[in-house]
Amino acid sequence: MKVKKILQLYFKRIFQLIFKSIYGNIKLGIDLSKIKNVTKKKIENIKSDIENSKDYYSYKIINGRVYTDYVENVAIISNNILLGKISYQQILGDLKDGSNNVVLTKGTPRFKKKIKGKILSILQGASGNNYGHWLLDMLPKIKLCSEHYSLNDINYFYTPNLTGFQKDTLSVLGINENRIVNSEKFRHIQADELLVVDHPNYYEGYILKQNKFQPAWVIKWLRDTYLTHEKKFNVNKKIFIDRTDSTSKHCQIQNESEVSNFLKNEGFSKYQLTKLSFFEKVYLFRNAEVIVGAHGAAFANLTFCKPKTKVIEIRPCIHPNTVYERISYINDLNYQLIQTKETDENQKKLGDIYLPIKELEQCIINFG
Repeated sequence: MKVKKILQLYFKRIFQLIFKSIYGNIKLGIDLSKIKNVTKKKIENIKSDIENSKDYYSYKIINGRVYTDYVENVAIISNNILLGKISYQQILGDLKDGSNNVVLTKGTPRFKKKIKGKILSILQGASGNNYGHWLLDMLPKIKLCSEHYSLNDINYFYTPNLTGFQKDTLSVLGINENRIVNSEKFRHIQADELLVVDHPNYYEGYILKQNKFQPAWVIKWLRDTYLTHEKKFNVNKKIFIDRTDSTSKHCQIQNESEVSNFLKNEGFSKYQLTKLSFFEKVYLFRNAEVIVGAHGAAFANLTFCKPKTKVIEIRPCIHPNTVYERISYINDLNYQLIQTKETDENQKKLGDIYLPIKELEQCIINFG
């Protein structure tokens, strides 16, 4: 096994050297003003309501390149200079500066696809297909870009490998599959004009702690864009989000059957959101009066709730992500958090949440 690993590393290194001979070494560029092929423009009409937040900018790079490892790195390159301030590096959960981007050591070890015309990159590493990240982090980049460039004039959009819900969201914006360049298939591209915008709310540090900076404008834009496209169906106004269809044990309720039976007796219905279309999810949450569930991407749909909707989020004590509390504040929801104690290691194969029924019952009583 050790010999096999050594051989794999050897051939990987040879592979990288071959591509470096084709495309050259990449050097880090810090000052964008000194790079002649880059045009930086301030976005005047969109501001974050977060204190001390940064201004937003769009960037146009003539003959710009993008390379992604589809996991932690998205490199924006002009003439073999890595534009560190607008590239993306998420290393083991931490947001890093451009000096940590993989292309500085490994180059761009994929064949390059040339794109004619304008292309907007909205890439964000491995999180690109996560429902919450797509809604809250990636779609808003299209809105930011539209402040300077008409979406009709953008020839292509550089995205993750799209799933059904992502295609639905893009269809509302008038973006069909013919205008999509799949970054899973083409990890290295060059365009006549490459467009990039700043991230809506990521700054530095641990990625899950960045969600406290979720700007209100994103939620308002999502509501304005998608609420009118909701798809009505027969639903209960008291909903329990069922995460048992997830392959991960992360944020799973160990005593799910007990919790489900209790809520059923309280008049709730259980919903697995993977079985609903995007437009049905919009309707489900907009129509809801009470929502209960374990922390997870499904709660990004709190974006579409009416003011005063009652929300109970169940979250493990060690989980730092407060984005759904933030969305509840923005939308004036009646939010309660149950933060559960750390569970026994022997029980974690069933999930990382044990929810005492009395705590859940008290939250429901608190709603009145």
